[in-house]
This record gives sequence, structure tokens and C-alpha cells, in this order.
Amino acid sequence: MEVSCTTDGELAAAASGVFSLGGNVAVTRLGYGAMRITGPGIWGEPADRGAAIQVLRRAVELGVDFIDTADSYGPFVSEELIREALHPYGDVTIATKGGLFRPGPDQWGQDGRPEYLRQCVEMSLGRLGLETIELNQLRKEGKIRHIGLSEVSVADIAEARLTAPIASVQNLYNLLDRRHEAVLDYCEREGLGFMPYCPIATGQLASPVGPLSMLARQAGASPVQLALAWMLHRSPVMLPIPGTGSVTHLEENVAAAQLELTDEQFRALSSLAAPTP
Repeated sequence: MEVSCTTDGELAAAASGVFSLGGNVAVTRLGYGAMRITGPGIWGEPADRGAAIQVLRRAVELGVDFIDTADSYGPFVSEELIREALHPYGDVTIATKGGLFRPGPDQWGQDGRPEYLRQCVEMSLGRLGLETIELNQLRKEGKIRHIGLSEVSVADIAEARLTAPIASVQNLYNLLDRRHEAVLDYCEREGLGFMPYCPIATGQLASPVGPLSMLARQAGASPVQLALAWMLHRSPVMLPIPGTGSVTHLEENVAAAQLELTDEQFRALSSLAAPTP
């Protein structure tokens, strides 16, 4: 199957299907992760602010209606760019995160104190121009519609659900790194959205000489498209959020929604890396 990176105006992302977060926020399954629109080291302004805004707007034109960000991306830069590019958001759902602070480029610290998380929510609302965050990955006061968790185990999710309803989980997961297979299975059983970050293994799966190269040529697709199609095929609760600062790469990623794998192709891809317990 030949997969085109262009869509001639069609909402290509729609082919990935729809998932309902928390039972009442419907999003197109193939989303966009807005971490890489900041500067190097996820720090500061992008080299070309106009290009970053163009990527965000193009994502929506392609039918992406679920955008994941965090106050720590920049910090603050990603949320500010999203508001400039897309506000008012219409049918686009913005998910953001709190609980991390940034001492410098490529440096991340954790702060889970309730007062800090409250501050994160208030500031994200202001930067994004929202009264309610549809999905926050952490509170409840009318300012967050649904709560998500990030980098957690099955036991962590079960414990959190004793306190509040959980709508989604965001963990590291891709074709080559499946250490959170048990978490994905749990989310599928319980109807929770699973948002895999690093869905293309930080570019490893994009290489023309990488582990997907031969299978991609046979499928008439790029390695990245094959990796994303595998994730969409893997589970109906999977919500991949590949990020990029390039319109060309964005269009390539979104076109993966139109790639339908055969069972044989899915098994061949799955065999590239055994699930990690």
C-alpha cells in the first residue's frame, strides 16, 4: 500500500479513529505532541517562531484535534505558542501537564506538592486562555475536566483510582521499547486512554537503514509511518502523539493514519522487539 504524505485538504488524521477520554471528550486517536516546537534541550524559544505556529496550524488542518503539551516545555513556550496559533480552540482538545520544573536545557526536576500543582494549573489556564483544562496529567476544582497520569505502573494507577477517576496514562512506549506493556493492557481492559511518548523512539525508527527499513519498503510507506500504524493497530486505546517542528514530517506522521496493516505485517513488526516484562 502506497501512503502519501500529502492529503489534498482531506482530514487525514480521521482515519486513525476516535477515542473518548473519560467517556465524554472525543478525540482523534492520532494526535500531536508539542514538546519539540521549543528551543534546543526543550528550552526557550524555537529558532523560527513562525514555523512552529505553522506546524500547529497545519496539524489541525490535517484533522489532528488532540494536542499534548506541558508547562515545562520551554518552560511555558509550548503553551504560549499553542494559544497564539490556535486560540480559540473550537473542537481541538489541549492536554497539558504539571509537576516538573526546569533548571536549564535538558534538565528536569519533580515537584508534586499540592500547592505547586495548583500553581501549575492556574498558570497553564492563563497561558492557554482556558477556563477548564480538558485533560491535565494531575486536580479537581472545575478547572480540570479529566485527570491523567504519567510514567506510572499498574499499581500506581490502581492506587490513584481510589482517590479520583483517571482518564488516561502517558508512559514511554514504542515498537522497540515495550517495558510498559502491562500498563497498556491494563488501560485497554479498563477503557483508559494510553498516550505513548517517544512513539518513534526519538528518531531511531525513522532511519532509512533502521530496523523498519525493509518492511517499510515492502509496504510502500516510510519507517515512521509503519511504526505509528503499528501502534494504532496494537490497541484501540492507543493515542500516539508524535511531535515535530517540521510541516513535512508532520504530514508524513499524520498520513500513517491511512496505513492499514495486514495481520502478517503486524506480526512481523511485533517480532522486532520482544515485550519487556
